Amino acid sequence: MSVIANRYAAALADVAVERKSADAFRRDLASFAEAYASSADLREFLHTPAVSREPKHEVIDKLAARLGLNEGIRNFIYILADNRRLAALPEITAAFEAELNTREGIAEAAVTSARELSAAEKKEIVAALERKTGKRIEAQFALDAALLGGAVVQIGSTIYDGSIREQLNRLRAQLEAESFRI
Repeated sequence: MSVIANRYAAALADVAVERKSADAFRRDLASFAEAYASSADLREFLHTPAVSREPKHEVIDKLAARLGLNEGIRNFIYILADNRRLAALPEITAAFEAELNTREGIAEAAVTSARELSAAEKKEIVAALERKTGKRIEAQFALDAALLGGAVVQIGSTIYDGSIREQLNRLRAQLEAESFRI
């Protein structure tokens, strides 16, 4: 992520945490980002340098009222519009989410398994990951039949590979190493 996105995200996270409204800020920013992404007319209007600040603020006010955005997010959108940073909104939104997760001790995990896991198995995996990382885990589950069995978990840049394929690769490497000793 860009330095600019990280700076805006950190500043917004400061306000969200200070106001004890992280969930509301997270929800409202995502709501505005979705409206912004889905309307080419809105993007064009807010990006046009020929349109002065006041009309842009009026449109943002109307959209904020319609979406039920809190004042902090509305003011943040003003700042992005005034500084011509709305084009970075998707990146800022992702950086904000990551910043809040870091501050709240939440880690996102991508769990890929060879078969559909039961609710109990998912719960057990999440609990094990929480014990291992010391963080609250928000897991996304996916299937990959190529794994043969087991699961692969990615948390940030760390990968825990418990797949049958990886176990077979380790066994093969171990047997090859032992065959050289004989």
